[in-house]
Amino acid sequence: MRRKLDIAFWNYDRGRALRDGDVKVEGVDATFHSGRIVVDIFEAMVKSHAYDVSELGFTYFLRTMELDDPPFLAIPVFLVRSFRHSAIYINKTKGIERPQDLNGRRIGELALYGHDAGVMPKGMLSDEFGFKPEKCRWIIGGIDFPLKPIDWLPKPVPQGVDVTYANDDVDLGEMLEAGEIDALISADAPKCARRAADRWPAI
Repeated sequence: MRRKLDIAFWNYDRGRALRDGDVKVEGVDATFHSGRIVVDIFEAMVKSHAYDVSELGFTYFLRTMELDDPPFLAIPVFLVRSFRHSAIYINKTKGIERPQDLNGRRIGELALYGHDAGVMPKGMLSDEFGFKPEKCRWIIGGIDFPLKPIDWLPKPVPQGVDVTYANDDVDLGEMLEAGEIDALISADAPKCARRAADRWPAI
Protein backbone atom coordinates (compact mmCIF):
# COMPACT_ATOMS: atom_id res chain seq x y z
CA MET A 1 0.00 0.00 0.00
CA ARG A 2 1.41 3.39 -1.00
CA ARG A 3 1.85 5.88 1.82
CA LYS A 4 0.25 9.31 1.40
CA LEU A 5 2.59 12.19 2.25
CA ASP A 6 2.18 15.96 2.08
CA ILE A 7 5.60 17.36 1.13
CA ALA A 8 6.44 21.07 1.05
CA PHE A 9 9.34 22.93 -0.50
CA TRP A 10 9.71 26.16 -2.41
CA ASN A 11 9.57 26.35 -6.19
CA TYR A 12 13.21 25.46 -6.86
CA ASP A 13 14.29 24.13 -10.22
CA ARG A 14 16.01 21.28 -8.35
CA GLY A 15 12.65 19.98 -7.19
CA ARG A 16 10.74 20.47 -10.41
CA ALA A 17 10.94 16.85 -11.54
CA LEU A 18 9.38 15.70 -8.28
CA ARG A 19 6.74 18.40 -8.28
CA ASP A 20 5.79 17.75 -11.92
CA GLY A 21 5.66 13.99 -11.41
CA ASP A 22 8.54 13.14 -13.74
CA VAL A 23 10.34 11.53 -10.80
CA LYS A 24 8.34 9.42 -8.36
CA VAL A 25 9.01 8.73 -4.68
CA GLU A 26 8.98 4.95 -4.44
CA GLY A 27 6.08 3.66 -2.35
CA VAL A 28 4.68 7.15 -1.76
CA ASP A 29 1.61 8.93 -3.04
CA ALA A 30 2.97 12.46 -2.65
CA THR A 31 1.15 15.77 -2.72
CA PHE A 32 3.54 18.70 -3.10
CA HIS A 33 3.01 22.16 -1.61
CA SER A 34 4.79 25.50 -1.83
CA GLY A 35 4.21 29.06 -0.60
CA ARG A 36 4.39 32.72 -1.55
CA ILE A 37 7.87 32.80 -0.03
CA VAL A 38 9.84 30.00 1.54
CA VAL A 39 9.34 31.38 5.07
CA ASP A 40 5.60 30.76 4.65
CA ILE A 41 6.40 27.04 4.40
CA PHE A 42 8.61 27.20 7.49
CA GLU A 43 5.91 29.01 9.46
CA ALA A 44 3.17 26.54 8.52
CA MET A 45 5.38 23.63 9.51
CA VAL A 46 6.58 25.09 12.81
CA LYS A 47 3.26 26.55 13.95
CA SER A 48 0.82 23.85 12.83
CA HIS A 49 2.85 20.90 11.50
CA ALA A 50 1.03 21.43 8.22
CA TYR A 51 3.01 18.84 6.26
CA ASP A 52 4.43 15.37 6.76
CA VAL A 53 7.77 16.42 5.25
CA SER A 54 8.89 20.00 4.78
CA GLU A 55 11.83 22.06 3.77
CA LEU A 56 13.08 23.92 6.84
CA GLY A 57 16.04 26.27 6.77
CA PHE A 58 18.84 24.89 8.92
CA THR A 59 18.97 27.88 11.25
CA TYR A 60 15.19 27.65 11.61
CA PHE A 61 15.50 23.96 12.44
CA LEU A 62 18.17 24.70 15.05
CA ARG A 63 15.88 27.27 16.67
CA THR A 64 13.25 24.57 17.21
CA MET A 65 15.78 22.90 19.52
CA GLU A 66 14.98 25.74 21.95
CA LEU A 67 11.32 24.69 22.16
CA ASP A 68 10.12 22.67 25.14
CA ASP A 69 9.51 19.62 22.96
CA PRO A 70 11.56 19.86 19.74
CA PRO A 71 9.18 18.44 17.13
CA PHE A 72 11.32 17.70 14.08
CA LEU A 73 13.90 15.25 12.82
CA ALA A 74 16.24 16.55 10.13
CA ILE A 75 17.13 14.42 7.13
CA PRO A 76 20.11 15.20 4.85
CA VAL A 77 18.30 16.57 1.82
CA PHE A 78 19.81 19.83 0.57
CA LEU A 79 17.56 21.79 -1.78
CA VAL A 80 19.59 25.01 -1.79
CA ARG A 81 23.30 25.03 -2.53
CA SER A 82 24.20 28.70 -2.86
CA PHE A 83 27.44 30.62 -2.93
CA ARG A 84 26.73 32.80 0.09
CA HIS A 85 29.40 35.39 -0.65
CA SER A 86 26.72 36.71 -3.02
CA ALA A 87 24.38 37.43 -0.10
CA ILE A 88 26.33 40.58 0.88
CA TYR A 89 25.31 43.90 -0.70
CA ILE A 90 26.83 47.33 -0.09
CA ASN A 91 25.99 50.94 -0.78
CA LYS A 92 28.92 52.06 -2.93
CA THR A 93 28.75 55.65 -1.69
CA LYS A 94 29.74 54.56 1.82
CA GLY A 95 33.45 54.04 1.22
CA ILE A 96 33.34 50.27 1.68
CA GLU A 97 36.22 48.95 -0.39
CA ARG A 98 37.28 45.87 1.58
CA PRO A 99 35.38 43.37 3.72
CA GLN A 100 37.10 44.82 6.79
CA ASP A 101 35.38 48.14 6.07
CA LEU A 102 32.07 46.60 7.15
CA ASN A 103 33.14 46.82 10.79
CA GLY A 104 31.29 49.54 12.66
CA ARG A 105 28.58 49.87 10.02
CA ARG A 106 24.80 49.79 10.13
CA ILE A 107 23.84 46.57 8.36
CA GLY A 108 20.46 45.17 7.43
CA GLU A 109 19.64 41.49 7.52
CA LEU A 110 16.67 39.68 6.03
CA ALA A 111 14.08 38.13 8.35
CA LEU A 112 16.23 37.11 11.35
CA TYR A 113 19.59 37.88 12.86
CA GLY A 114 21.34 34.72 11.75
CA HIS A 115 19.02 33.58 8.96
CA ASP A 116 20.51 30.81 6.82
CA ALA A 117 22.13 33.17 4.34
CA GLY A 118 23.34 35.40 7.18
CA VAL A 119 25.27 32.85 9.22
CA MET A 120 27.58 31.78 6.39
CA PRO A 121 28.62 35.28 5.23
CA LYS A 122 29.25 36.42 8.79
CA GLY A 123 31.37 33.34 9.39
CA MET A 124 33.40 33.83 6.23
CA LEU A 125 33.90 37.52 6.90
CA SER A 126 34.92 36.83 10.50
CA ASP A 127 37.27 33.95 9.72
CA GLU A 128 38.95 35.47 6.69
CA PHE A 129 38.80 39.24 7.18
CA GLY A 130 38.46 39.99 10.89
CA PHE A 131 34.87 41.11 10.67
CA LYS A 132 33.27 41.67 14.10
CA PRO A 133 29.44 41.52 14.11
CA GLU A 134 29.41 42.98 17.62
CA LYS A 135 30.97 46.18 16.26
CA CYS A 136 28.02 46.76 13.92
CA ARG A 137 24.45 47.95 14.38
CA TRP A 138 21.98 45.50 12.88
CA ILE A 139 18.45 46.09 11.64
CA ILE A 140 16.30 43.08 10.77
CA GLY A 141 13.39 43.20 8.33
CA GLY A 142 12.07 42.42 4.88
CA ILE A 143 12.89 43.41 1.34
CA ASP A 144 10.66 44.17 -1.66
CA PHE A 145 7.37 43.53 0.18
CA PRO A 146 6.11 43.60 3.79
CA LEU A 147 7.44 40.76 5.93
CA LYS A 148 5.46 39.62 8.95
CA PRO A 149 7.51 39.34 12.15
CA ILE A 150 8.92 35.88 12.69
CA ASP A 151 7.47 35.54 16.17
CA TRP A 152 6.84 31.81 16.00
CA LEU A 153 10.41 30.77 16.80
CA PRO A 154 13.02 31.73 19.41
CA LYS A 155 15.22 34.61 18.23
CA PRO A 156 18.39 34.48 20.33
CA VAL A 157 21.03 37.11 19.66
CA PRO A 158 24.68 36.79 20.74
CA GLN A 159 25.58 38.84 23.79
CA GLY A 160 26.89 42.27 22.92
CA VAL A 161 25.35 42.40 19.42
CA ASP A 162 23.13 45.45 18.78
CA VAL A 163 20.00 44.24 16.97
CA THR A 164 16.76 46.12 16.26
CA TYR A 165 13.73 45.02 14.25
CA ALA A 166 12.25 47.14 11.49
CA ASN A 167 8.53 47.76 11.19
CA ASP A 168 6.61 45.40 8.91
CA ASP A 169 6.40 47.97 6.11
CA VAL A 170 10.11 48.87 6.06
CA ASP A 171 12.05 47.74 2.97
CA LEU A 172 15.72 47.13 3.75
CA GLY A 173 16.56 47.24 0.04
CA GLU A 174 15.17 50.76 -0.17
CA MET A 175 17.13 51.68 2.95
CA LEU A 176 20.30 50.36 1.30
CA GLU A 177 19.69 52.33 -1.86
CA ALA A 178 18.94 55.50 0.15
CA GLY A 179 22.07 55.10 2.26
CA GLU A 180 20.12 54.61 5.49
CA ILE A 181 22.03 51.36 5.96
CA ASP A 182 25.54 50.75 4.69
CA ALA A 183 25.17 47.10 3.74
CA LEU A 184 22.63 44.30 3.57
CA ILE A 185 22.93 40.55 4.08
CA SER A 186 20.08 38.72 2.40
CA ALA A 187 19.23 35.34 0.93
CA ASP A 188 17.37 37.21 -1.81
CA ALA A 189 18.71 40.04 -3.94
CA PRO A 190 16.88 43.32 -3.28
CA LYS A 191 15.25 45.16 -6.16
CA CYS A 192 17.99 47.76 -6.23
CA ALA A 193 20.56 45.03 -6.91
CA ARG A 194 18.45 43.39 -9.59
CA ARG A 195 17.66 46.73 -11.19
CA ALA A 196 21.22 48.01 -11.39
CA ALA A 197 23.68 45.20 -10.75
CA ASP A 198 26.62 47.34 -11.85
CA ARG A 199 25.71 50.01 -9.27
CA TRP A 200 24.83 47.79 -6.30
CA PRO A 201 26.99 44.67 -6.66
CA ALA A 202 27.56 41.96 -4.13
CA ILE A 203 30.74 42.70 -2.21
